[in-house]
Amino acid sequence: MKINPLTRRNFLRFTAGIGIAAGIENILPTYNRQIIAATDSENGNKYPNLINLQIQETKLKIGERKATAMTVNGAIPGPLIRLREGQTATIKVTNNLKTDTSIHWHGIILPPEMDGVPGLSFAGIKPGETFTYRFPVNQSGTYWYHSHSGLQEQLGHFGAMIIAPAEPEPIEYDREYAILLSDWTFENPHQVLANLKKKSTYYNYQRRTVGHLFDDMDWRRMRMDPTDIADITGATYTYLMNGMAPESNWSGIFKSGEKVRLRFINASAMTFFDVRIPGLKMTVVQADGQNVQPVTVDEFRIAIAETYDVIVQPEEETAYTIFAETMDRSGYARGTLAPSLGMTAPLPERRKRPLRTMADMGHDHGMDHSAHSQHSPNMDGMDHSHHNSGMDHSHHNSGMNHSQHNSGMNHSQHNSGMNHSQHNSGMDHLTETQTIPHQEAVMHGPDHHGSGSAGVAMMSKSRLHEPGIGLENTGTRVLLYTDLRSLKPREDQRKAEREIELHLTGNMERYMWSFDGKKYSEAKEPIQFYNGERLRLTFVNDTMMEHPIHLHGMWMELDNGAGAYKPRKHTVLVKPAERMSVDVTVDAPGNWAFHCHLLYHMKVGMFRVVSVTDKVEKA
Repeated sequence: MKINPLTRRNFLRFTAGIGIAAGIENILPTYNRQIIAATDSENGNKYPNLINLQIQETKLKIGERKATAMTVNGAIPGPLIRLREGQTATIKVTNNLKTDTSIHWHGIILPPEMDGVPGLSFAGIKPGETFTYRFPVNQSGTYWYHSHSGLQEQLGHFGAMIIAPAEPEPIEYDREYAILLSDWTFENPHQVLANLKKKSTYYNYQRRTVGHLFDDMDWRRMRMDPTDIADITGATYTYLMNGMAPESNWSGIFKSGEKVRLRFINASAMTFFDVRIPGLKMTVVQADGQNVQPVTVDEFRIAIAETYDVIVQPEEETAYTIFAETMDRSGYARGTLAPSLGMTAPLPERRKRPLRTMADMGHDHGMDHSAHSQHSPNMDGMDHSHHNSGMDHSHHNSGMNHSQHNSGMNHSQHNSGMNHSQHNSGMDHLTETQTIPHQEAVMHGPDHHGSGSAGVAMMSKSRLHEPGIGLENTGTRVLLYTDLRSLKPREDQRKAEREIELHLTGNMERYMWSFDGKKYSEAKEPIQFYNGERLRLTFVNDTMMEHPIHLHGMWMELDNGAGAYKPRKHTVLVKPAERMSVDVTVDAPGNWAFHCHLLYHMKVGMFRVVSVTDKVEKA
């Protein structure tokens, strides 16, 4: 691996744009904060034993407008934190706010009391107090950190974390940039939420006209709209790259022929981005901090909280636009890679807004699975939803015995002749793993998820081989979940001992989001994991929205057909009407958060607690 020496000049280049939203007059103080947090300037140690972070309100400029943000060390994003695998991280966080705060180290495997979820793993950080996070660093890769208190993430309380591996990396590159994508509103986030509760389409300025009323009758019966791609749009959001609005144009430099590593982090509250660099291929080498077998693409979709590392190699002495367009096409973040600062490149043509279809909601009675397929060089025309890993794929058939719960919701109406038996564990759809034949789609009955759900998909199926709404016919090579393969075989090759099926539910009209039709306040018991077990989680998305699902404290291995090379992820994007399975090696005793990483969805109830305990055998 070839890296430029970390001189002060190179360091400033490396962190260019990381946390400089405070404006030109504050650039040097911001860089000084970056240096303090990212390197020990006294002895040259790039991986300091002690890092100090200050949480505070800061007045700054975003684009041409003044704003008051909740910052870490005075900037958006907060300082880049560099650690090394094998060290013990000690991070002192001082709260200079008038309200409680916290930091969650997203994707980091650590003791539960260091995970940073107030009310669950610790009490939070009171105003004027300092809390010391101390944990062993047992992994490497690209990660990030953010507040887990209220809606503070939306106000700018986040930053990047890069952990160097103990062993040499399998990735060669000459320089690197961390690129944090985020969304900013000049409104109070609590007012944004109030607006959504008052009218869920409050920020949807792209709704169809009365001329489409007849065409949209099916949607209206389901209290939905085919233009509902994002809850919050460019109507209020400004989209940022490393804290800079599109007109401010974050820039990174390169020399012709260099391999540049771009560490993309989606630190937004509610926005999915489609990332491309016109004129450059991107080779994906890491997903969620984990090395993957390299795959070269033209663009990729990055869900909230996901990270992707890519290698680009510009051969021309010209500028290239890094373009991150929102999934609903209402806006974009942009930056520039160029041989020198100050250069710009043209923006690509904006794409038309996508529209939901009945197929997106599982109302695809014709079972035409090609509607959203993307043919690419390694697909060979095959439907990659047919996995050959030999694992249990969680698709139901009539030979299965399922367990019924006492939630007041009747889940027995799947049209598969399934027999349900009762349990009181507080978990819905708990099943012991059996040999389950693969089934392309699972039929569902009518809305049976209680008042917390509306418009339940008629069928759920694997959609891992689909690029996602708006990316179906772009003519570009889009990263697919079926492309992701771990660089090395997974350590734990056991088959799952049991399965928990969780339905992602919601009522867009009432702006209610939940699991199995229950908001967090209604879920009296945690989801039970047993220490040492191999567990399968199957997510069934009964909503019309994409949901990034995040499990704290443990890895999820995505069952995408890669067999022993299943990729590890801390966050998975579940499409509408999708049935997705992940395997978990349960090895982290304690209570852990489990939630949708759409911030406002989590806030209104799409959150659960996972409790990991030893299994007590019945006498």
